[in-house]
Amino acid sequence: MLDRVLNTATTAPIFGRDDSERVGWAVSQAPVAYPHAVAAMEARAAAIAEGRAGELVWLLEHPPLYTAGVSAKPSDLLQPERFPVFASGRGGQFTYHGPGQRVAYVMLDLTHRKKDVRAFVAALEAWVIGALARFNVAGEIRPDRVGVWVERRVAGAAPREDKIAAIGVKLRRWVSFHGISLNIEPELAHFSGIVPCGVTEHGVTSLVDLGLPITMAEADEALRASFLDVFGPVADDAPPG
Repeated sequence: MLDRVLNTATTAPIFGRDDSERVGWAVSQAPVAYPHAVAAMEARAAAIAEGRAGELVWLLEHPPLYTAGVSAKPSDLLQPERFPVFASGRGGQFTYHGPGQRVAYVMLDLTHRKKDVRAFVAALEAWVIGALARFNVAGEIRPDRVGVWVERRVAGAAPREDKIAAIGVKLRRWVSFHGISLNIEPELAHFSGIVPCGVTEHGVTSLVDLGLPITMAEADEALRASFLDVFGPVADDAPPG
């Protein structure tokens, strides 16, 4: 069991705010339809940019679906009739969302942090890697591939790398939305309907696939603890919309 999560980081966050304002932390218990989530994110991001609302991290699950980022290639959608397909304004290519996968939509105001997109993406990667480390999983990044990866070593076989978390974001007026998806216990066969993120040479994995029977609540606790180290303190909030 993880230690109790505190609302203060022990050291200065690496991508923290320039003031002491806490980030709202919201969790939806029931699956959220993708169009509703996008509309709620866009409305909240606009409100943040206009100073009418505070920053928010929204944790949720979606029903099974595929999304196409701005760089998606039509040929990477292998089974278009399998699940609903949604065009998305986020960066990246095709990805799958569904039950057992923790999606974290991140609505942060970079004008109060750092106006540096690369540094922001690196901070998101550090957030996921820090959460995985709490389960003794070594998450890694690769310069030629977006997301977080784990190296798999099986006796008698060559090492391989599998993706455990995807990252895809959009910024508007320096406010972010969309975010990350971390595989806890999704049906990995559902990824076979697409070429995930355009990568054919590597597979997809999850915490349960790695032999770790982690619950969603434990994953949320790890994400919250790691978020404090990277972005700063949080406060419980209600889901948007």
